Amino acid sequence: MTITTDTWEQTMPEPVLQIVIGSTRPGRVGAPVAAWFAEEARAHGGFDVEVVDLAEVALPMFDEPNHPMTGKYVHEHTRAWSETIGRASAYVFVTPEYNNGYPAPLKNAIDYLNAEWRHKPVGFVSYGGVSAGTRAVAQLKQVVTTLRMVPVLDAVHIPFVQQHLDDGALTPNDVMTSASKQLLDELVKLSTALSAIRD
Repeated sequence: MTITTDTWEQTMPEPVLQIVIGSTRPGRVGAPVAAWFAEEARAHGGFDVEVVDLAEVALPMFDEPNHPMTGKYVHEHTRAWSETIGRASAYVFVTPEYNNGYPAPLKNAIDYLNAEWRHKPVGFVSYGGVSAGTRAVAQLKQVVTTLRMVPVLDAVHIPFVQQHLDDGALTPNDVMTSASKQLLDELVKLSTALSAIRD
């Protein structure tokens, strides 16, 4: 049976982008920020989009007896987390800045796994006050490169995020919208390029 290019493209599944909400505290801003970015990502059309809320995943503090590099998971919550993360081709971490760093639940979620993250691009949407979460992102880039992830240079940084919230929803400005498109464009390029390495 001959498969034409058109047929092949139709049978190939869309790559999955997971938008991970890094804050778990009640009243967090991360949920409306992630909801806005998910809308942008779906409109962009480069990925199937999933929002992964760490508050709902509710991972305990890392409790596996074996190093994640072994992939020998003994807990069901770890196996479920591995399956979730393993199906994505790219990620966006939505993060605030806590004391010049990023939230502990996000670091915990990253540390649970190893191979599932490898050779995949990751972008960042950060928010906060005057710094817009940029110091949290700088630290996260050090972490993800150790896992052989590829951080995207382009990012969305939202300063004074409370000014963009109205009745629990984020109202973006032109800078945020433009930055989100650049980030998504780069994620598509990198995801495509890195797929050969993953395969």
